[in-house]
Amino acid sequence: MTFERPPRTSAKWRAYPQDVLPLWVAEMDFPLAEPIAAALHDAIDRSDTGYRWAGDLPQALSDFSGRRLGWAPDPARIMLLGDVLVGLAETVRRLTTGAVVITPPVYPPFFHVATTIVGRDLVEVPLAPGKGLDLEGLGEAFAPPEVTSFLLCNPHNPTGEIWTREQLVEIAALARRHDVLVISDEIWAPLTMPGRAMTPYLSLGEELTGPDVALVAASKAFNLAGLKAAQVVAGSDETIKRLTERMPIEVTYSAGHLGVIASLAAYRDGGAWLDATREQIEANAHLLSALLAEHLPAVGYVPGESTYLAWLDCRGLRLGDDPAAAFLERGRVALNPGADFGAAWAGYVRLNLATTPDIITEAVRRMSVATTA
Repeated sequence: MTFERPPRTSAKWRAYPQDVLPLWVAEMDFPLAEPIAAALHDAIDRSDTGYRWAGDLPQALSDFSGRRLGWAPDPARIMLLGDVLVGLAETVRRLTTGAVVITPPVYPPFFHVATTIVGRDLVEVPLAPGKGLDLEGLGEAFAPPEVTSFLLCNPHNPTGEIWTREQLVEIAALARRHDVLVISDEIWAPLTMPGRAMTPYLSLGEELTGPDVALVAASKAFNLAGLKAAQVVAGSDETIKRLTERMPIEVTYSAGHLGVIASLAAYRDGGAWLDATREQIEANAHLLSALLAEHLPAVGYVPGESTYLAWLDCRGLRLGDDPAAAFLERGRVALNPGADFGAAWAGYVRLNLATTPDIITEAVRRMSVATTA
């Protein structure tokens, strides 16, 4: 296959040489949703490029969440920030004082936020193979008084798992028992596979989740990461009051005005595009599964219930602890190393499915070549 790069200049397309298939960072290859493109063009045409103004965004998010997820948060409990990573760091920093619990394999910045950015001790409760969340392990991790927060990934990156309402209720009960703040990263919530549904953590109700927060954005579902507009949703009036009092102005102004404009268009008019995109991702997951079974049967892969991420167990290929390095060097395919998601997951890789079927087919071909080179 002759691979011709699109004329994009984002990190996905510029981090590696021209001959590398980039299936690493979470960016989509799909065209921007037309309502979003139109809104951005209109903003440029009227020179509307000043300071961000949240305006109708909290209400638009609430309406979108009500339609798509069955839960409409109170717009008065929504705060605008630049991105979910900023939200993770600042809610840990402003609302807690002690150690942070995470559930690897998990989004690599969770490690960085807790230790490097905020300077907290880290407590790891790995996912239980085949069972997902280790609720007993979380209960033990929450018990020490020095533990004050839990970064929940819901849906989960990189596995694509969706936690059940019953699991979330148990997490909330444990958190209240041990006075642990739950920070639920729900950036992937709109990207469940067709026929699947996720439970927003705060939808469990204020009695269970009042002290907690959720972090959301249109960025993953609509490929808007470069435009910088995420939202923090508070579980109670008291929590949004604490956030408002403690969040510095320079943090809230990390959001961009074009990000607000794009997010409004996504939440109001992006539904049809989102549904078609979810169907394409599901088809790509099935294609990847079939291609791996044919060309790389030693690779373990279970298509996720959400996200456009494929979590591949490559230990059977005998490529060592970093198969991503072998795929890059010998096959010219860029993937995320499993060890970035937790040291115990050396031998795994993460692959981005939000691309064309031709590129997925070529990637598996190249990965197969890399195992014999």
